Amino acid sequence: MNKLMTLLVLASASSLAAAKLPPLSDEAKAKAAETAAKAAWNDKVGAYQLCLAMDRVAARYLADAAKAGKTLHPTATPPCVDPGPFAYAPPAPAKPLEAAGAHSPAATAVAPPSTKAAAAESPPAKKP
Repeated sequence: MNKLMTLLVLASASSLAAAKLPPLSDEAKAKAAETAAKAAWNDKVGAYQLCLAMDRVAARYLADAAKAGKTLHPTATPPCVDPGPFAYAPPAPAKPLEAAGAHSPAATAVAPPSTKAAAAESPPAKKP
């Protein structure tokens, strides 16, 4: 019973500690995006280094097999792609909806319609 009470007290205390955190600042969001880009680049570098190592092992195996007199038909693989140096370009800030013209009203008419006849006087349109 004592252990159950202790467990309940710890559970309630942990729920208070897991309260909603304030939103991240713009600087923190930019730093997180840069860190994610750096991690993705590190993954590409690791894949490139692994590809080079596999090519070296395959070349050594084929050379040893040729010395032993075996004829092998290696499978063609795509070449290793070097990811290049890390370069992070932060994304351009998005324009707010009002600046993008999403909620702008239609332009005010400055001239009358192109026809002078009223809609009631015009002949009905022919249907194709």
